[in-house]
Amino acid sequence: MNYSRPVDILFYFRKRICFLCLHWGIALHGIAAFTLFTMSPAAADFRLCNNTSSRVGVAIGHKEQEDWNTAGWWTLDPNKCETLLVGKLATRYFYIHAVDYDHGGAWLGKAFMCTNNGDFVIHGTEDCSVRGHDRSGFFEVDTKDQSDWIIQLSKTSGFSIPGIPEH
Repeated sequence: MNYSRPVDILFYFRKRICFLCLHWGIALHGIAAFTLFTMSPAAADFRLCNNTSSRVGVAIGHKEQEDWNTAGWWTLDPNKCETLLVGKLATRYFYIHAVDYDHGGAWLGKAFMCTNNGDFVIHGTEDCSVRGHDRSGFFEVDTKDQSDWIIQLSKTSGFSIPGIPEH
């Protein structure tokens, strides 16, 4: 290439520099995308699996900072899992209340919290009926400060049928 004018030389270098910028820009973008996908942390969630042949409704109770909250209802199809809380678990203890929609019965516990029919988020666990909510028994789940947890519901894991005493 014969560059006889200073303008031609500047054009050549500007063209080469822009090519290198484009080439390295694409390469760096690709490296950044690869890093995001391969080095992202594993999912840390609170999941519940319904290992029954029935549809199950689930409510969860947990403490956020100084306040207790309950939320529901997640409907889990038979033999399916659902993520109830996304992200690293911020507390050690969670409470679950689950109901068998198809055959009756429930997974209950001795920790009483507020629930409602239909979707709900309720702040606080005191005076449920005075505030227009139902008072329901929840069973405790100790995650032992793990960052994620999975609960397996089955007919033998704390399941009770109303009117029939527990074993």
